[in-house]
Amino acid sequence: MLDMQWAAALLGGLFGLMLGSFLNVVVYRLPKMMEQQWAAEYADMQGKESVAAEPFNLLVPRSRCPHCSHQIRWFENLPVASYLALGGKCAACKGPISPRYPAVEIATGGLFFFCLWHWGPTATGLAWCGFAAALLTLALIDWDTTLLPDDITLPLLWAGLVAASLHWTGVPMFAALWGAVAGYLSLWTIYWAFKLLTGKEGMGYGDFKLFAALGAWFGWEALVPMILMASVIGAVVGIAMKFSTGLREGGYIPFGPFLAGAGLTAMVFGPDAILRFIGL
Repeated sequence: MLDMQWAAALLGGLFGLMLGSFLNVVVYRLPKMMEQQWAAEYADMQGKESVAAEPFNLLVPRSRCPHCSHQIRWFENLPVASYLALGGKCAACKGPISPRYPAVEIATGGLFFFCLWHWGPTATGLAWCGFAAALLTLALIDWDTTLLPDDITLPLLWAGLVAASLHWTGVPMFAALWGAVAGYLSLWTIYWAFKLLTGKEGMGYGDFKLFAALGAWFGWEALVPMILMASVIGAVVGIAMKFSTGLREGGYIPFGPFLAGAGLTAMVFGPDAILRFIGL
């Protein structure tokens, strides 16, 4: 049985490597697809015809080098292996390829390996694989664009409630439901209190939805450890970036990546371990 579980974990890790390659596409293209949709909706509101654009979605067009537009062939797109074989450079123009691409593939493979090793090739293991992939994607999109797409946060929220109702997560349905409610309302309250006091927006609505999703997956009891971890690490990173002049225009950093990091930490180590990690 143990050998079978290790085999499943290894297969899951290999699948995670391949899925990680696709997640890189999602991270890059989904925000651009959202921008195109907003532009089309705005044009429609103005009574104008939106300019027809070439098809652009998660599958079309095929991936290309950002430097020379060289179309990436299948053997140049093998997870991690192609990056190493090409020396981290485009096969055509020798322009640098960001190391983040193989890093995302390795991270996804590692998370899938952990989920299937820890929970086995079960519905629970597969559910947590999906959870991990969604959080990793959201963290990267938010870091790049300060967006947390509803196309990911809302399915993640509903998936947490469904998983709880099917006893896949070990979280009682009552705790999952009120975790979602408390997760959303807590950040919603902080948002409006901060805005009324300062006239500024301290976070976005996507953060509310993401925290609600974490509440659905872990239950309301886990919300305090996760928000504490996200806040502490976010503050430390923000201060470090301020002194290193690494802050983007406006002097802020997105909160979503730290919420996602807290969620992944809770998945791997458990919510109680977060309190020990931050010294509480």
